[in-house]
Amino acid sequence: MTERWNPSSWRSKPVQQVPAFPDAAALNAVEAQLAGFPPLVFAGEARKLKRALGKVANGDAFLLQGGDCAESFAEHSADNIRDFFRLFLQMAVVLTFAGSSPVVKVGRVAGQFAKPRSSPNEKIGDVELPSYRGDVVNGIEFTSAARIPDPERQIMAYRQSAATLNLIRAFANGGYANLENAHRWMLGFVKDSPQSEQYREISDRITEALDFMRAIGLDPEAHPEMRTTDFYTSHEALLLGYEQAMTRVDSTTGDWYATSGHMIWIGDRTRQLDHAHVEYFRGIKNPIGLKCGPSLAPDELLKLIDVLNPENEPGRLTLIARFGAEKALEHLPGLVRAVKREGRSVVWSCDPMHGNTVKAASGYKTRPFDLILSEVKTFFGVHQAEGTYAGGIHLEMTGKNVTECTGGARAVLDSELQDRYHTHCDPRLNAEQALEMAFLVAELLKKERLAKGRPAVEAAE
Repeated sequence: MTERWNPSSWRSKPVQQVPAFPDAAALNAVEAQLAGFPPLVFAGEARKLKRALGKVANGDAFLLQGGDCAESFAEHSADNIRDFFRLFLQMAVVLTFAGSSPVVKVGRVAGQFAKPRSSPNEKIGDVELPSYRGDVVNGIEFTSAARIPDPERQIMAYRQSAATLNLIRAFANGGYANLENAHRWMLGFVKDSPQSEQYREISDRITEALDFMRAIGLDPEAHPEMRTTDFYTSHEALLLGYEQAMTRVDSTTGDWYATSGHMIWIGDRTRQLDHAHVEYFRGIKNPIGLKCGPSLAPDELLKLIDVLNPENEPGRLTLIARFGAEKALEHLPGLVRAVKREGRSVVWSCDPMHGNTVKAASGYKTRPFDLILSEVKTFFGVHQAEGTYAGGIHLEMTGKNVTECTGGARAVLDSELQDRYHTHCDPRLNAEQALEMAFLVAELLKKERLAKGRPAVEAAE
């Protein structure tokens, strides 16, 4: 990794999970067009997120990262974005107040269009077609025409990401995120859930705190941190041609930044040390993530950290553990010990979704809530035992009332999966399940902070 880096140097390396576009000239034309488009995010925003994640790495904040498994063109609407954002604000408030920790908010949104696949082809009956790789590549419909990789879809993904970002920025900075609106963030179908009363209690505490501030002469309107919030975007950077086109030089520092999202990550299937994705990621200055699965050995992880974060910069690298409930205790402790032993500064985050996918008796792919929670508990338990910090949670979730993951306090049954199974790829927690998970994580986080003697923090960031 001593050779000189540039945004296209990944092209000289082996690459995984990249679709075979049939028209190279059309692909080149789209990438050239994208290279002239405005950035979706800015270098200064990415640096601000890196500083916030540096606090997480030091144990002084918690990372909440979540959103759709795969964004779709068909379901892009203002209502869906609003409901997702509303749910995310609720979860962040729960983690801040019930978990006594500032929360760094990072959505899987405005760019999460590409998905890795375990097989390049999908077979239904006697028909075999290329696998669906996300709307940025091909269509989900099981037809020959839909499954042909189409580079024009990258233009559509860019435009949808820009529109989504525009609305999220308006929500985050235009008054919707005002803590005085905490009572109004409750989604309608969650109002009768077991979590609704707990959430109302937190909302009442916020209202009382704001009333007290006014009573002693502190007007929340004069404090923007009470009226706005920092919200960042992230996605798995699979299509390196798209990422290269969106890589720009920051005029203030001269450094290269991926402007497709504030934070991007390398998947468990594309983290080979001498391959294209690691080569691309080592040169950009964004905060980045690395998925860590059961096949990752401690010495390999340390080599990846050396390449991806050679300056040991806090907030630069988030390690996203995704083992599955049955394998987490076997694999996570060795990785945590190796990183701690070598003094590497990282954020440890738990992805309890990807390792817990099962096929239900009904035939639907699902994720049982109890397995998801079990992996989260193991994650916190391992870090407590090793004297390290469980710094984040990474969830696939939606603000809609779907039936894709079984279980939860108001349990979704196997027989109910067919009722509202809308995902374009993997099953997501619905809003009620996601909020329940936030309360459960908040309790684990509060215990962790108290065990380490850290002060409770009861102010939202």
